[in-house]
Amino acid sequence: MTRPSLTGRVCLVTGATGGIGRATVDALVGRGALVVATGRDEDTLAALGRSAGIDALPGDLEAAAGASRLAEQALAVHGRIDVLVNGAGAGLYGRVAALDADELERVVRVNFTAPIVLARALLPQMLERGAGHIVNVGSVVGHVGHRNEAAYAATKAALAIFSESLRSELQGTGVGVSLVSPGVVETRFFEGRGAGYDRRWPKPIAPEMVAAAIVAALERDQAEVLVPGWLALPVRLRGVAPGLYRALARRFD
Repeated sequence: MTRPSLTGRVCLVTGATGGIGRATVDALVGRGALVVATGRDEDTLAALGRSAGIDALPGDLEAAAGASRLAEQALAVHGRIDVLVNGAGAGLYGRVAALDADELERVVRVNFTAPIVLARALLPQMLERGAGHIVNVGSVVGHVGHRNEAAYAATKAALAIFSESLRSELQGTGVGVSLVSPGVVETRFFEGRGAGYDRRWPKPIAPEMVAAAIVAALERDQAEVLVPGWLALPVRLRGVAPGLYRALARRFD
């Protein structure tokens, strides 16, 4: 089967100044895509725009109307968005009873509400053309959960169900939906959530590996991808034998 070319396709990438987002921008540019990159850090974003030769559009998905405003501005750049990569994400670490209410609301807005609002805003023009794709960046903890990450994991689980439901809804329209769920990635994510990664296993993977999976999901119209691929084993075990999974997770955690 001939893979659809990304050359000339307009791709909006959120979280473009972070590890996975930046790597995704580079991967898409390498495929000939016209990238509109967005992020909160305006200086870093401007530097990315200059170095990669792309359109840089500052946006704050933590703001109540941030996603709606971003969609409107992004559509104005080239007149359309062919691909939406929801790469922006916020971490939150700690026991649920001690979580700050404002931080909780922030994480829900960035990780879950913003992707839905962006999809809702950009889908009409994709459906009108009968072509487009949405990639949501999830997390393995959205499939299996993890202690002290309950709120963060819940937002990623919700994003996973949204992706599956939306893909079914859009079947036959020419618009695809993919969920790419990485494991531990070597980025500044752990600094941002307020707790570093201190486990010896599994070792963090490079963000470029996730970016390659995002591009492959686009080209192959894959419904769901776990990165690295071996993560499918614990996810499947969690589904078919949750008791065994929990016992093993306690042992190796």
